[in-house]
Amino acid sequence: MIIGVLHLEFRLHGNRSLKDKRKVSLSLKQKLRNKFNVSVAEVDALDVHDKLVLAVVTTANESGRVESTLSKALAMVEAISPAELTRCNTEIFSDSE
Repeated sequence: MIIGVLHLEFRLHGNRSLKDKRKVSLSLKQKLRNKFNVSVAEVDALDVHDKLVLAVVTTANESGRVESTLSKALAMVEAISPAELTRCNTEIFSDSE
């Protein structure tokens, strides 16, 4: 089993409230879930209105499939996100037996 995690950090310019942040967050999370069948959660800076940190997680039996899914998810986020992507990091975990 291979597990892949994509950490995404955004700077939300012009957001004045957590409500504005949640709109951006919910939209991105729903689009990622619908398109790629991945799990997505806001994992840090929960009370900061101008910073959004998401984790995108997928699993498969081949590392190539995990890497492909996460790279496509990143490309989509870069294309559609109204926020500035400031950091991204991918981690791949394997249960080698």
